[in-house]
Amino acid sequence: MFEMILAGFMDSLQLSNLLFVLVGVTAGMVAGAIPGVNGPMAIALCIPLSYYMTPMAAIGFLVGLNKGAFFGGSISGVLLNTPGTPEAAATTWDGYPLSKQGKGEKALRMALFSSVSGDAFSTLVLILVAAPLAAVAMYMGPPEIFALICLAMTIIAGLGTRSLVRGLIAAALGILVGTIGMEPVSALPRMTFGMFQLERGISLIPIGIGMLAFAEILIQLERHIRYGGGECTLSFSSKREDRIVSWAEYRECIRTLLRSSVAGTVVGALPGLGAPVASFFAYDQAKKRSKNPEEFGKGKLEGIAASESANSAVVAASLIPLFTLGIPGNVAAALLIGAFVIHGMIPGPLMFEQNAQFIYSIYGSLIIANIFLLGVGRIGLKTFCKVVQTPPVILYPVIIFTCIMGAYLAEYYVFDVKLMLFFAFLAYFMRKFDFNHICFIIGFILTPIWETSLQQVIIASKNDFYMFFSRPVAMALMAITAYIIFKTTVKTLRKDVKGEGLAR
Repeated sequence: MFEMILAGFMDSLQLSNLLFVLVGVTAGMVAGAIPGVNGPMAIALCIPLSYYMTPMAAIGFLVGLNKGAFFGGSISGVLLNTPGTPEAAATTWDGYPLSKQGKGEKALRMALFSSVSGDAFSTLVLILVAAPLAAVAMYMGPPEIFALICLAMTIIAGLGTRSLVRGLIAAALGILVGTIGMEPVSALPRMTFGMFQLERGISLIPIGIGMLAFAEILIQLERHIRYGGGECTLSFSSKREDRIVSWAEYRECIRTLLRSSVAGTVVGALPGLGAPVASFFAYDQAKKRSKNPEEFGKGKLEGIAASESANSAVVAASLIPLFTLGIPGNVAAALLIGAFVIHGMIPGPLMFEQNAQFIYSIYGSLIIANIFLLGVGRIGLKTFCKVVQTPPVILYPVIIFTCIMGAYLAEYYVFDVKLMLFFAFLAYFMRKFDFNHICFIIGFILTPIWETSLQQVIIASKNDFYMFFSRPVAMALMAITAYIIFKTTVKTLRKDVKGEGLAR
């Protein structure tokens, strides 16, 4: 076992893997720094490139891309008060006031150190707990897996929108689209509507690029046309104390960093919560536990430390349910499933038996990506700051072209470009009517596992639904799912009744 772990970590130190991780971290920082571009969007655009990489290099590149984007989002948030990614919104509350004081570089350095600290903590937790949890998950049969996926999608649906029903509808629509193509048991085509192109099913790439990248550009274009763009004014103090973070200042934030890293790791390990939840929660806790809470929002380094360490801790923590159960912790982890499948691996507990060495090489890539994040961030901080000034008239056409080419180059199929455009407009209208497109994507990705588990239960039990009641774990998971739906429904009805009472 020790030899396998050592071999995995040695694989991650290969020159080609190091270069791809470095490129991923750098590109992620640039992507995150551009308002409207985020980690999942960048991953969706770059998954087609992973076709031409080795499995280790592909996963290392995509993981580095995601890590870089999480820190990159703080660059535009601190300097322009426009967070590049949603999870960086809390960072702006103290980062932008510091920037207006000429201490933008100091704020960005604190964001960088906090990101690295939170990421290192969650990576350590991932390495320590993933294998034991996977061993426990090995005892879960099809009923437990089916019930667990139902619970995960319910949690994701409830957190995705203000309405659990709308979230469940979006997830159900994703499941419906995921069933298009050949039926796995009978091998008969279903819901192809006479179109031979749909017999092979719909790939994740056109859906991911369309709903995450192209749809976001549509939203950004609409916002730019309606409200116009803001001006970019950057200023940096020449005083050394206004540019660097001293050891004393970092030491004052250690408790906040540790507490926020724990919060981010827990939130990241729970499917569906995501980095924005971790970021806002950690910031709120830091403010409540501070001796000087009135200083928050006016340029306090502790506020930046709380937000950035929490949202960066989500990156590695979101891989815990992915590696142990095959369920993504967030949309970035969901997209990584596509990269795994492309290279012939199915995430889940069996990976620790079938591809253990590869798992430990991923752990090595996570550690290397964090080191590169610190190095590239320190060296290229001022260079990345200039990225936020890229005019939309240049940026948007480049991203649109990349979306179209990314959808086409995946399988050299023009039909995939049409699918990408269709799902882009679908996501655009879903967001307009408060139907979470993330629930749709995760529902689509989990469909093969969910459907296979259900069919295995049906075949093994000879159509006996009561098989679930003979499995305690499955019954408990289904009960929790029913409780969440019931509690959320009652809460929604009470709000509606209260609203009608106030209206009268």
